[in-house]
Amino acid sequence: MSGRPAVPVAPEVALPNVGAGSDPYVLRETDADVVVFLFQRDYHCTNCRAQVDDVAARADEFRERGAAVVSVLPEPVERARGWVDDPPFPVLADPEGSVGESYGQRVRFGPVGRLHDLIGRMPVAAVVDARPDEPRLFESTRGTNPWDRPSVDDLLASVDTVLAENGEGEAEAEHDP
Repeated sequence: MSGRPAVPVAPEVALPNVGAGSDPYVLRETDADVVVFLFQRDYHCTNCRAQVDDVAARADEFRERGAAVVSVLPEPVERARGWVDDPPFPVLADPEGSVGESYGQRVRFGPVGRLHDLIGRMPVAAVVDARPDEPRLFESTRGTNPWDRPSVDDLLASVDTVLAENGEGEAEAEHDP
């Protein structure tokens, strides 16, 4: 035993998908070795759309590594459907925000923040090693403000780190500023 903390089992994801891929999207059914979840703030978030556009422009780099990108929007299916045009990866509707919460997506300002995602809900990027029978949460970057999110290069570096491991979770990282 290495003496390092065990990497936690990734919370299950089974949500309606309005983007590319199967509907519903189920984490445990993915063919990818690594899944990068981008938990967005809300429908109106321009930073979220910019992040999705940046990642979409480099989607081939993720695919070449055997990684999948999945964007999760805390909106109903009808609203999520028109959020981005023709995304090259799944866009999931999480109307209650429950999956986002299970991955540590914070809501600031109590009841006011829950009422208005635009000011309350902060972004999260979670990297999941999907190779084991039980997918493992490798890294979670929780934003402290609307602009606080990893770059595409940072996400690709995290994917590379997961893939370089022996699959037993010997290196674990969690960023919680």
